[in-house]
Amino acid sequence: MVTIELDEAAKDDEFQQLMAHIKNGKNFLLSGGAGSGKTYTLVQVIKRVIEENPTSKIACITYTNAAVKEIDERVNHNNLSVSTIHDFLWDTIKHYQKELKLSLIDLANDESIARIKIDGVNPVPKNFFDSLEVGIQYKEYLRIKEGIISHDELLLLANCMFRDYVKLCDIVKDKYSYIFVDEYQDTQEEVIKILLEHLNQSKKSNLIGFFGDAMQCIYDNGIGDIEDYKAEVTEVKKEQNRRNPKRIIDLANKLRTDGLIQRPSQDRDAPNVQDDGKIKNGNIEFYYSTDNDLQKLKEHLKWDFGNSKKTKELNLTHNLIAEKAGFKTLMGIYDNDRILAYKDRIKKYIKDNQIEKDFSEYTFGETIHFLCYGKTGADLKKTQPTKAMQTFISENSDLFENAKTFKYSKILKIYVNKDQLLDDKKQDVDDEAKKGSKRDDLIKHLFKIQNNILLYITGQYNEFLKVTDFSINSIQQKRELKESIESLVSVENKTIEEVAEEADEKGICKIDDRFIRFKIEKEYIYNRVKLVPFKEFQKLYNYLEGHTPFSTQHKTKGAEFDNVLVVLDNGNWNFYNFTNLFTGTGNENVLRRSQKIFYVCCTRTKENLAVYFNNPSNQVIEKAKEWFGDTNVINLNNIN
Repeated sequence: MVTIELDEAAKDDEFQQLMAHIKNGKNFLLSGGAGSGKTYTLVQVIKRVIEENPTSKIACITYTNAAVKEIDERVNHNNLSVSTIHDFLWDTIKHYQKELKLSLIDLANDESIARIKIDGVNPVPKNFFDSLEVGIQYKEYLRIKEGIISHDELLLLANCMFRDYVKLCDIVKDKYSYIFVDEYQDTQEEVIKILLEHLNQSKKSNLIGFFGDAMQCIYDNGIGDIEDYKAEVTEVKKEQNRRNPKRIIDLANKLRTDGLIQRPSQDRDAPNVQDDGKIKNGNIEFYYSTDNDLQKLKEHLKWDFGNSKKTKELNLTHNLIAEKAGFKTLMGIYDNDRILAYKDRIKKYIKDNQIEKDFSEYTFGETIHFLCYGKTGADLKKTQPTKAMQTFISENSDLFENAKTFKYSKILKIYVNKDQLLDDKKQDVDDEAKKGSKRDDLIKHLFKIQNNILLYITGQYNEFLKVTDFSINSIQQKRELKESIESLVSVENKTIEEVAEEADEKGICKIDDRFIRFKIEKEYIYNRVKLVPFKEFQKLYNYLEGHTPFSTQHKTKGAEFDNVLVVLDNGNWNFYNFTNLFTGTGNENVLRRSQKIFYVCCTRTKENLAVYFNNPSNQVIEKAKEWFGDTNVINLNNIN
């Protein structure tokens, strides 16, 4: 192979650098900060590769269906296959049913893999799936016993197959001369292993290219960076920023930790360039106060917070906006259940006092009675609810009486927090259950229902038929489907349970293993959620999908707005700590997460950024002055 050398001018052009690496047969990584136009460069590269290699096949894999559509529309060539990560993997392995069955059985028999198990079958015999008429299937729901896998299991299964079957690696390399990965930092580790470890088992050649930004990895299931694979890839840095005004770029450069320093775009048509060719300055301000008066700040800013396309208020904690956004009841179930808190108090009391009695056959109520019996004064107080717990119990006496009827061993295993309701890792409306979500299986199922309804009513019929069990072969079936959907669209006062059962019965969204398991194992939570009107869940859905003036800091990744207000309140969520972000202290992982989420938030704006911090320390204020400038750090208490 002839090695391509770049002249000095070309070395400053990341596109030319990438093309040189491709011609030299080198895997590469394009690292670009926020607003740098990584997708534009990806499309450029694909078009040039097609032009110079007209017979070669290219695979481009990305995170969401929205990104698939965007890239496909911008290139639109027969030699290019664009798909989500999951679809790419399934299309690659689905025809090898013998190997699929054996690999799935191996995973089911692996004690270290808890998520792939077949109830009542241990170990799973090698011929377990031989009687399946259609083989192993990949669907939106999980029924392992029937050979149906979902998103979570697919990655594990694909990783296992590529590891164990070199011939599969040969097939992929024969099929695709080039594989490009968009937003690589959000890609799960199993996928990176397949591409940079397992494919290397094949002696055939192909080229892998990654596009993304390690600083924008804010989801725990994403690989984040590929430092462990440095020897396998050559990095090219894309330093221009086409979105942000100068003051935002300067702030963002102070927040980056990887050495990539962005500079304003020189392109006259870039959004951050004015008509006279000069870069926009923009505005950045850091506000603080001791009274947590956000409304006062909003009135001072004079932004149009009713226009969700131009202005966003970004919060890490959802508690601030649950009532405004209309999902207060669901939030209360997942974040303010004092009966479960009392259960934890009882559990701690048993442990602290080394009580060895077996309570497995006792109800929760009988356990409480046993521990309280004969005690008085301070000893009794330790076994009773705290004041806050008792207030909740008094206000929810029927709920408490019901909880006391559950086996103590069953209620002991129930753990609930707001992440199980609200975790909003990167998704779009078509991607309801990506691997790594902390949402529980009940909430995931409700998202599927709403997503499937939207696919139909927005005319995405092929996608709808793909994720449901419908097959339309007559006008009558089409009419029946329309009636079923319209019944679910007009939910009126139907409860969550009523909608879930109706969606299952009508084939809109089938109840699967996970839903059934949740209903059995977390009956106490299910009994509370099932009575909530489905309308309230729809309001939660709209909030998490960005259809309100509010947004979480996670959900805004990839978006851009004229005005952005960032509320720095970690809400007792120990994954983040914004005080430590400004002081540079504390747990390294927490600091890294906080820095990345703040970077993503600040770089969403095209014009104005306001950051609010309630009751900061002097050390935080001093750091804010360093980052924002003395005159841009404002005490809201001093504003009339």
